Amino acid sequence: MVGPRSRAIRVFYCDHFEVVLPPKHRFPMHKYALLRERLVADGIVSTADLVPARAAPLEEIHAVHDAAYVESFLDGTLDRRVVQRIGFPWSEAMVLRSLGSVGSTLGAVDAAMEDGIAGSLAGGTHHAYRDFGSGYCIFNDLAVAARRLLDRGAVERVLVFDVDVHQGDGTAAIFEDDPRVFTCSIHGSKNFPSRKMTSDLDVPLPDATGDEEYLAAMSAALEESLERARPDVVLYQGGVDVLAEDRLGRLSLTREGVLERDRTALGRFRGEGLPVALTLGGGYADPIEASVEAYAGTYRVAAELSAR
Repeated sequence: MVGPRSRAIRVFYCDHFEVVLPPKHRFPMHKYALLRERLVADGIVSTADLVPARAAPLEEIHAVHDAAYVESFLDGTLDRRVVQRIGFPWSEAMVLRSLGSVGSTLGAVDAAMEDGIAGSLAGGTHHAYRDFGSGYCIFNDLAVAARRLLDRGAVERVLVFDVDVHQGDGTAAIFEDDPRVFTCSIHGSKNFPSRKMTSDLDVPLPDATGDEEYLAAMSAALEESLERARPDVVLYQGGVDVLAEDRLGRLSLTREGVLERDRTALGRFRGEGLPVALTLGGGYADPIEASVEAYAGTYRVAAELSAR
């Protein structure tokens, strides 16, 4: 199994692919740069270990996504209804940013396989299906990364452990017939998407679930996932939209609860010697600094584990 090297955690970012959204758009695109700056300011990640992501190779996008969908997005000819379902207006900048987001996760996965743990300051785009995007997700970076690892023979089994407040419906659908990828989703039962897919393990939680109930449910799911998946690597979709302050969350976790979630899950995975790649997932608090603080907590835990 892979063990941590004597270096700090490597973190990949893609906010250099800048996208300007229309005024009053509800997606907080600026959170990515805010987080990168926060990680450096707090000494969690050094500038030397921040790596600008490259755009993901198109052949790796095509390995997961329908060719017609990919090409229509790239050239801006997607049907208007498909664009509305994604939730972002199309632009050339959005094309570059979407490829960069997947590339960021691919970089994090490669680094995790070498170092034991690494992260992407983007990604977690778990609502993207094979042939359409949804919920601010265009290409499914988790699926692309998992498929590349499997196709290269780097691993035999992958665990996608998704603790975002929204179900990882796209990831579940993409891998529904692939026993090599185990999908676990711990999410709000009444939250988006209204039509849920079937993950290998789903843990739906009622509105207003707090720290104690959440952590008990997650710990049980963690143990079941490890037992059933027998993974060689973990993709951790660490959305912080479980926070009580989140505008789109509907759960009631405190910042301390989210931090304990990350300590429990990441500590367990690394205790088993499993490489772990982090992706951000959702975070829509108002003010957005609450989400940034929670994301930073995830990386603080990861950096502590990397130093052991």
